[in-house]
Amino acid sequence: MPTPIADGRPIRWGILGAGGIADTVSGDINLTSGNVVTAVAARHADRAARFAANHGAARSYGDYRSLVNDDEVDVVYVTTTHPYHREHALLAIEAGKAVLIEKPVCLNARDAREVFAAATEAGVFSMEAMWTRTNPLVRQAQQLIADGAIGEVRGVRNEFGLGRAFDPKNRLYELANGGGALLDLGVYPATFAFLFLGQPDEVRTVGTLSPTGSDETVAMQWMYGDHPGAQLWTSALIHAPNEAAILGTKGWISFLPEAYRPTGLILHTDAGEVHTPDPLAGNGRGYQPEIEEVERCLRAGLLESPLIQHADTIAILEILDGARAAVGVVYPGER
Repeated sequence: MPTPIADGRPIRWGILGAGGIADTVSGDINLTSGNVVTAVAARHADRAARFAANHGAARSYGDYRSLVNDDEVDVVYVTTTHPYHREHALLAIEAGKAVLIEKPVCLNARDAREVFAAATEAGVFSMEAMWTRTNPLVRQAQQLIADGAIGEVRGVRNEFGLGRAFDPKNRLYELANGGGALLDLGVYPATFAFLFLGQPDEVRTVGTLSPTGSDETVAMQWMYGDHPGAQLWTSALIHAPNEAAILGTKGWISFLPEAYRPTGLILHTDAGEVHTPDPLAGNGRGYQPEIEEVERCLRAGLLESPLIQHADTIAILEILDGARAAVGVVYPGER
């Protein structure tokens, strides 16, 4: 088991990659009381240096190996695009570092199993950066359901459409960079449905491809026995309201957009509506609960988070692997 990190000092983060998501999350890391951005690495040293200056990091590197070997780094946040997550996560794990890996944790379930197995064998913490599962409104919905507020959960609806015009150089449409709606966007509805309904017995998938062969728009029906439990939809091309609902026998819970990072929750029952505003509004970008969960696990000496378990992450990727296969998407490294 990992050695717990004492409460007396901050968790020191190394940021692997210096793109947009790294910039956003690093801002929230520095907003939490128990965490600090210590070092950053990018493929170009000057870019890493600018990033470090913006976030108060003490050191910057022009290569990833130097970052993972930095003795002043406790946890590495892998922020590169998903075809590179396996390689970069294993690099950090081999150096004995805990890892938070941007979603999806890997390009496919096979790679995810390898990464998590390597982390467990090395005795280091690892987690997918699926911030939705740590969101306080999502966790409140879990508690409401446990308390019987909407009776038995019978269905989930969730959508994520981004509305990006086709561009073969855009990451969402570029196969070599893991492009496609399912992995970049659809992982959120899939995670949401899995969280509230669990593993489906069958997934019925239809979809369309972009001119590059990436999945452009995909709809999934998750079946539980002969009951259609989840209706999930994602699209790179089409913009959508991006709402979600959990449907029960005595009421329902709706999430205000964007559902992957809800801005409010409404409990609907025969007694009326109860509105809960976003408790994270006005304080950073909403990544603090995810960061604090990593901190909690590192201070407790855990190998994985009970909120974002390895088995769940792998199971969701297996579903997405199957959905991609159903619409005919194969990435270059998988041929």
